[in-house]
Amino acid sequence: MSGTVFLQSGVSLVETALNRFVSDIVDALPNVLAGLVFLVIAGIGIKLVMTVLRAVLERTVAGESPVYRQFVATIVAVFLWFGVGLSFLSIVGLDGIATSLGTAAGFLALGVSYATSSMIADAVAGVYLLRDEDFNPGDTVDIGGSTGVVKSIELRKTRLTVDDDTVVRGNAEIEKKWTKLDDVDGEQSVAAPAE
Repeated sequence: MSGTVFLQSGVSLVETALNRFVSDIVDALPNVLAGLVFLVIAGIGIKLVMTVLRAVLERTVAGESPVYRQFVATIVAVFLWFGVGLSFLSIVGLDGIATSLGTAAGFLALGVSYATSSMIADAVAGVYLLRDEDFNPGDTVDIGGSTGVVKSIELRKTRLTVDDDTVVRGNAEIEKKWTKLDDVDGEQSVAAPAE
């Protein structure tokens, strides 16, 4: 007899839990649908913003390396999608998770930026070097006593040809101490980097 009571209470408990689960899903359904609609609209909006941004970058910095334009576009896209993700969590009723995730992302970004500070410094210096009219592939430059010809300029590093060897240097190192050497009519003119 007690086994029957135990079985009935177990069935009752499962039935109660299932009813509550279904009730909670029905209650959350409007928020989930609103969140999905928001994601679709936000996705379309971000696609439009990124298309406009790429077009503006193409027009305003047309002569620049595509790496520079892609870098700016990627940074903007990451921030936009992160904001959409946090907003989605708030819409579906997970405000606490959105707040925690935003705070954690801030600390994570701080840690990553500290750990990759030299890479970030190279990337920022690379943007300056890519935009500098006086520093181009084919130019002869002196970088801290080492003279070579600029082979290529990338976002984080620059390749130089020095005595038939390819030397790769971080852009932060180059941006601080490069001097352009031009041999015009037998005279050497020097162009110092813009500060």
